[in-house]
Amino acid sequence: MLNAVIAWSLRNRLLVLVAAAVLLIYGGIATVQAPIDVFPDLTAPTVTVLTESHGLAPEEVEALVTLPIESAMNGATGVFRVRSNSAIGISIIFVEFEFGTDIYRARQLVTEKLQQVRLPAGVAPATLGPISSTMGEIMLISMTSSQTSPMDLRSLADWVVRPRLLGVPGVSQVSLVGGEVRQFQVLVDPARLAHHGLALDQVSKAVAAANATSGGGFLERPHEEFLIRGRARVYTPEELAEAVVAVRDGRPVLLKHVATVRIGPAHKRGDGSFNGAQAVVATIQKQPHANTLELTRVDTAAFRQSDFIERAVGNVKAALVEGGVMVTVVLVLFLWNFGTTFISLTAIPLSLVATVLVMSWFGIGINTMTLGGLAMAIGQLVDDAIVNVENVFRRLKQNAQRPTPEPSATVIFKASSEVRGSITFATLIIVLVFLPLFSLGGFEGRMFAPLAVAFIISITASLVVALTVTPVLGFYLLSRSRALRTPRDAFVVAWLKRRYARLLEWTLRHSGAVVLAGVVMLVFAL
Repeated sequence: MLNAVIAWSLRNRLLVLVAAAVLLIYGGIATVQAPIDVFPDLTAPTVTVLTESHGLAPEEVEALVTLPIESAMNGATGVFRVRSNSAIGISIIFVEFEFGTDIYRARQLVTEKLQQVRLPAGVAPATLGPISSTMGEIMLISMTSSQTSPMDLRSLADWVVRPRLLGVPGVSQVSLVGGEVRQFQVLVDPARLAHHGLALDQVSKAVAAANATSGGGFLERPHEEFLIRGRARVYTPEELAEAVVAVRDGRPVLLKHVATVRIGPAHKRGDGSFNGAQAVVATIQKQPHANTLELTRVDTAAFRQSDFIERAVGNVKAALVEGGVMVTVVLVLFLWNFGTTFISLTAIPLSLVATVLVMSWFGIGINTMTLGGLAMAIGQLVDDAIVNVENVFRRLKQNAQRPTPEPSATVIFKASSEVRGSITFATLIIVLVFLPLFSLGGFEGRMFAPLAVAFIISITASLVVALTVTPVLGFYLLSRSRALRTPRDAFVVAWLKRRYARLLEWTLRHSGAVVLAGVVMLVFAL
């Protein structure tokens, strides 16, 4: 079958070159546009359930809120673990599903289970957290100002910055820490409250009723219809202070008669800072499969996950350049021919872009692990092409010395057929070394499987290139090369042959000692 592939490629040389050029261009565009992440998604599909229960201690939250929800979630289809945190006034439950579960189906199952949970009176209904993951925290942005108060800065972050960030496609959640949260604060005077014969509960109800809107139906007129509504929204402390608490002797007792109304900061539980100064810090989380580099294209930020990604990509680019340079130097020294060097080097870009395309088709993203697999494979991507092109070059040189040379296509086919078994088995052996990585489960499997996938696909692609593109390029670049008329080897090859001949003679005369030394080294290594 492999001989048939080689023969077909030589018969359709132009088609093979056009296909290689299209693959290189299309794959290059796809590589540039492909989303890049820092690591593979190491977390199982997780649904976060948030439940607020103001006034309850952690023990009460655990017993009255967390435990009933946990019991309901444990029976959901595909759930393999439920974790929870119970704190003052809040319960956070993480429902983890098996790998491969669709996150939207998982959220639907959790929502259905929540309908069966009975929560105590006064506890807010449970809500689902945004879709994100452990690796979804892509950026931290700090807001500082020496001219704006901490309260105004936090209000700006709450009502201007956060909504705009949430409107960016790919952003799932924006959490704010620091600054001072603006509040209307009602400071009740117990003495004045007792003087008017009022209770604190009456003041609380009056404050709640002072900031409400109610509907009153419609008022119909001929050809017209009017909407009736009661508006009681307050916008300033002075408006809230005019709220009626009670009526005594026909005179209203207003809120300002029993309390002081002011604007003040909410009680803090934690704070934010940047470089030692008070700041409002925004933590941005991305949605699954969003492009981290595009989302974090900001000039200044306290933390950007894309910085790590860009460094990783830079390392891979450096490895590509260094590997290409070293391969070029070695090929030139050993083959002393531009054509053979160029043919061998074409295996690197073709194999890399083919790998990216295959991973994209199977939904495998580009991350530092897949890039690491490609970096590991760079040195081996040219192996198959080197073996093939070196044999083709040698056979063409021998054919040129004959009185009646054979056609170049025939010589190239025979030369490629001679080594096709060797390069195929060598590639399969390398692939077999990486197959055990797929047997890893859990965190290790999610971490290292993408590396093995990228390496195996790139090595396999290099084999396909060696069997198709390499013979065709050999036909166009080597069959008419002037180097074919030079019978002698390159200087480096000739020098090595002379010294290797003497070394080989010595080892054959002392075969027993060589084998014994090998066994001793093996035992020592074990």
